[in-house]
Amino acid sequence: MTQTTPSTDTSASQPDDEAIAPSSPAPTDALWVERTGIRTYTGHSARGASVSIGPASAGAVFTPGELLKIALAACAGMSSDRTFARRLGDDYAVTIRVEGVKDLEEDRYPVITEHFDIDLSPLDDEARERLLTVAERAIDKTCTVGRTIKNGATVETLFQPEGSGREV
Repeated sequence: MTQTTPSTDTSASQPDDEAIAPSSPAPTDALWVERTGIRTYTGHSARGASVSIGPASAGAVFTPGELLKIALAACAGMSSDRTFARRLGDDYAVTIRVEGVKDLEEDRYPVITEHFDIDLSPLDDEARERLLTVAERAIDKTCTVGRTIKNGATVETLFQPEGSGREV
């Protein structure tokens, strides 16, 4: 891991909310999954990305629940990235571990926990607490995945019969 030194940015005296990066527009590129086998799918984006999805027993695939948790962790990381980079330097290292035990009766994750593994030792206690407060505010304000989970989302399921003219 690369050791970084704290930034000499003098904007630390600005109000905390000014340090929060604005949310970015969401891409509107098409997303879809295609069945590749029994309970296995490949997820695609129109930008050319793909991911293998299926049950854990299928091997080197992500389960849908794992993708949800990874999306949450990645969103928290992206939402707090500018905040941490401003104080720790652009080359700071972080690993965000995410976990949540599935409630089998309700078939959902009642609690998902994110653990940020990040070296804050270059900062004094006051600067560390201030940085963590701003990072948490940034995540609360701009993490779309977290905000969606916390506030609930309406999910609509539509069935489009093949050959009815709708294309991905």
